[in-house]
Amino acid sequence: MTLENIYILNAETGEEIVRAMTEEEQAAREAEVAAVVAAKAEKAAAKAELEAKKLEVLEKLGLTAEEAAALLE
Repeated sequence: MTLENIYILNAETGEEIVRAMTEEEQAAREAEVAAVVAAKAEKAAAKAELEAKKLEVLEKLGLTAEEAAALLE
């Protein structure tokens, strides 16, 4: 497994340190990335579900999205 690098910059001295992540750091980073991807997918699914519910309500009322927007102006 290729480990990614960590870049550290000391703002006071301007010193830059570049080192490979430890396996634990790499695993933690991958877990964080997976959590973000899962959260984005969950948010997208919730948004799609909400849009479907809105369309269902509009259909029950016999309105188009444009007509509903006009009513809410």
